[in-house]
Amino acid sequence: MSKKFLSLLIWFSIALAQVFAQDGQTVPVPSPAQLTWQNAELAAVFHYDLHVFDGKKYVQGENRITPVADYSIFNPKELDTDQWIRSARDMGAKIAILTATHETGFALYQSDVNPYSLKAVNWREGKGDLVEDFVNSCRKYGIEPGIYIGIRWNSFYGIHDFKVQGDSEFSQHRQHYYNQMCEGMVEELTSRYGDLAIIWFDGGAHGPAQGGPDVQGIVERNQPNTIFYHNLDRADIRWGGSESGTVPYPCWGTYHSSSWFANRGDSIDFKPIKYGDPEGQFYMPAMSDAPLRGYNGRHEWFWEPNDEAHIFPLENLMHMYINSVGHNSTLILGITPDDRGLVPVPDAKRMKEFGEEVKSKFAQPIAETSGIGNNIMLALSQGELIRHIVLQEDIRSGERVRAFVVEAKVKGQWEEIYEGSSIGHKHIIPIETQEGKVVDGLRLLIKQSRGEPMIKALKVY
Repeated sequence: MSKKFLSLLIWFSIALAQVFAQDGQTVPVPSPAQLTWQNAELAAVFHYDLHVFDGKKYVQGENRITPVADYSIFNPKELDTDQWIRSARDMGAKIAILTATHETGFALYQSDVNPYSLKAVNWREGKGDLVEDFVNSCRKYGIEPGIYIGIRWNSFYGIHDFKVQGDSEFSQHRQHYYNQMCEGMVEELTSRYGDLAIIWFDGGAHGPAQGGPDVQGIVERNQPNTIFYHNLDRADIRWGGSESGTVPYPCWGTYHSSSWFANRGDSIDFKPIKYGDPEGQFYMPAMSDAPLRGYNGRHEWFWEPNDEAHIFPLENLMHMYINSVGHNSTLILGITPDDRGLVPVPDAKRMKEFGEEVKSKFAQPIAETSGIGNNIMLALSQGELIRHIVLQEDIRSGERVRAFVVEAKVKGQWEEIYEGSSIGHKHIIPIETQEGKVVDGLRLLIKQSRGEPMIKALKVY
């Protein structure tokens, strides 16, 4: 029996017997792909496109409407996707995603349906396939590969917000052609490169009902075990509401609609998708994204020369980690390979420092335990200095905890040191004082839950 079939069988068994709470309602549970996504905790998305090679500042609004004059500028002479993925591995990422197409419309692989692809350039005599290189490097280093497909904007074909402008017969024919081309590219990208952890449609993917291509069925046929992100009908994960690399607390892993994208405008500040819905019927965890080069007023998803000063400092990255992974979300950092085809040394260095810092703080707990029920005790040596507490539910059985407190035993007396609501995959609780806190023991008291609490871990650092 294959591992994939076994994981699907386990998920189906859990889903079939979704946990009935005391009030008769069910608790949504994650699919195997969603479980892999949350267990990954950290992902890297590599943005690469023609304008990396033009020597100009990237301006998104202009890039969406202005074709690149000369696509032969694509020439990463030192391309090394192994180096990209080693950098992601050093950072601690378990999933890596590549922009196979972005807003120029240029495809970074050998497309048979889109002539505006690597077949058209001089690099590697028109035979290069960056997607293949990327996926192979991921598998070489034990990273789950994913593909980002941008079809909402295409400056080369004149597509804006999924549509050819105008209502003429010409426009209708061009729209039909573009839709067919997009469907063909999705067929190619989801069938040629083996199993993929995520298929990410930039800005969503309108379907035939909205006049766009029919891509959802293609993904579901070719990649039944992937994360589908996203269209008006389906989203397996949701955007966390900002590109700050953080989500607020609480951030529930469930939502009230099968696609956050369908009602993304239901508040000005995206509050519903930031917080989720503890009573939601759909399992849809949040992701937190930010570019590594987003510091001090910059927000760069693509490489530009002389921009190293805007790499986030380590302390900012740790703030993201605590407030994304530690808030029941997966953190996605945007990485910017340069015009040589390499992750620049300062970026790779900071990625490695980030991975090492996370390990130094969270790889070796002082003590840990797990349990089922409303009262989980953790014995400690007398006078133990602690700085972080980590809580995890066994989300294979869904998010059940609704309210809890953490108590610490200090000089023989129990005192409440934290009150919370959501735990989910992981909740990191920093001890408020910089010096930490000296305690003799901890206990987790679940005050409210939907069904019996399943605590995967109570850890202290």
